[in-house]
Amino acid sequence: MINKFGIEKISSLVLKQAIPASIGILAMSLNMIIDTIFVGRWINLLAIGALTVVLPIVFLVSSVGMGIGIGGSSIVSRALGNNNKKKANWVFENQLFLTIGISILFLIIGSLFSVPLLRLFGAQGQIAVLAKEYFDVIIFGVPFFAFAMMGNPVIRALGKPNYAMYTIILPALLNIALDVVFIKVFDLGMYGAGLATTASFFTSGLFVCWFFISKKNLLSLNLKKLKISSSIIKEILSLGSITFIRQGTISVLIIILNYSLFKYGCAISISIYGIINRVMMFALFPVLGVTQGFLPVAGYNYGAKDVKRVKETIRISLLFGTGIASLIFVLIMLFHTELIQIFTDDERLVKLTSKALIIAFLATPLITIQLIGSAYFQAAGKTLKALLIALLKQGFFLIPLVYFLPKVYGINGIWISFPIADFLSAFVTFVILRREIKLNLKSST
Repeated sequence: MINKFGIEKISSLVLKQAIPASIGILAMSLNMIIDTIFVGRWINLLAIGALTVVLPIVFLVSSVGMGIGIGGSSIVSRALGNNNKKKANWVFENQLFLTIGISILFLIIGSLFSVPLLRLFGAQGQIAVLAKEYFDVIIFGVPFFAFAMMGNPVIRALGKPNYAMYTIILPALLNIALDVVFIKVFDLGMYGAGLATTASFFTSGLFVCWFFISKKNLLSLNLKKLKISSSIIKEILSLGSITFIRQGTISVLIIILNYSLFKYGCAISISIYGIINRVMMFALFPVLGVTQGFLPVAGYNYGAKDVKRVKETIRISLLFGTGIASLIFVLIMLFHTELIQIFTDDERLVKLTSKALIIAFLATPLITIQLIGSAYFQAAGKTLKALLIALLKQGFFLIPLVYFLPKVYGINGIWISFPIADFLSAFVTFVILRREIKLNLKSST
């Protein structure tokens, strides 16, 4: 598969990478959706709010592993495109060192300061009690999740998209099964939900570990002779910081969102956003899959200095992603009520969420532009531009909008902020990416 990155038809390559990635993201999204359904129906509606508070903290920690994985996989792809397997091996060894060290540090911090951390992310009242019960369990599974998220993009960079898919599907299936056992059968409430999630994180980490010590792995690792390189670590962290800073920005957004939702709505408003967030994750899985499929193909050909194939990868990925996003937009507009009724049968909650969901999804057809733009600059190793584009929606636009618009429009100002931020970030990304293609992706053919 590695060699095919440079010779096979681009549309075929992107699809071969995107389909398994999409299935993996779908599995993760379904896992979160079913988690939300189970706690909402088997515990109570405020349990959805507790999940909405805790999960951004978990994803912030796991984004360390994800950032190291994406940053390192960009270097690995370019090294393999340049026929430098030795560097690819060296990079991955340093990725392992970074992920293990940083995730353990986060585990210690999260265990010692769980209460102030949860308060910071908006846990109040009964939601705070439920959130702590859940958080105190899953924090011990987060290092395994971080390790799995580090390994996932590297596995794709090695031309093994199906194995990358398994790192997400296997724990998702286990989590769903254990949710039934711990929440429904043993009636363990949020503690049981935490046990199920922790077991799934552990399983994902073990699977990734098995892959890298098996014959399926192209890299030749020798951890006994591990050589830490400050230059390699700097490059990994430089590119990986994009993912971590973006997730950190999302976490800041969640803090502001939760406080605004309480101020201009009520406790149940957090549950409304929790449902909208789950629908977004589920609905957009194929677009995110195209983005993940784009990264190794673009990175390999950029490393091989094949400008024509890089441009074709951008064009094909934008075409695929925008077409899928447009179809998703139509489906959401037609079946928004039915989607919400999956989570709850409370008529008031369905009505309020339905209105908010329609507004939040208004600019969905434009999202691919920003995703591919940021992914291209990561694949090319251009950190500053990748970081700028990654922060456009949540950092530069959505956070200020969520803070100021509710002052004028109340709770509806929060939902209006989403399509405005999508439109503005897509426009800026289009201008930057078009300039990049014109100036730096010139080809002689």
